[in-house]
Amino acid sequence: MTHVLVAMDDSDPARAALRHACEHYPHADLTVVHVSDPVDASLFTRVPDRSSSEERRDSSQSAAVFEEARAIAAGYDRELSTELFAGDPARAIVECAAETDVDHVVIGNHGRTGVSRVLLGSVAESVVRRSPVSVTVVRG
Repeated sequence: MTHVLVAMDDSDPARAALRHACEHYPHADLTVVHVSDPVDASLFTRVPDRSSSEERRDSSQSAAVFEEARAIAAGYDRELSTELFAGDPARAIVECAAETDVDHVVIGNHGRTGVSRVLLGSVAESVVRRSPVSVTVVRG
């Protein structure tokens, strides 16, 4: 493994996924992708065209996610690069995997079951189905 993509948001499963990547792929380059919420969920853009207040909110949220990711990686004496996408999380993660030429994706799973899984769907499941590379799903 030479390049691993870790999907990151502000959740325990995402933090567990990053710790897993740091522990299990000690020599791989790490890239963390964060997907911000779009104004229109049907849109998918690399650079969102939104109002400045929405951009500031998402920018602040993304900065906090990336800061936490760097702190976690530093605990393993690791550095990482970051990517920011907007849109549908599963689609954005798959797109980022293709664009950044990674060997592997690591993603956290909230572990929803039953009705909540049916209603909310599973980003991890969708990434597993669509990813151009192997995916490890980490329970948080």
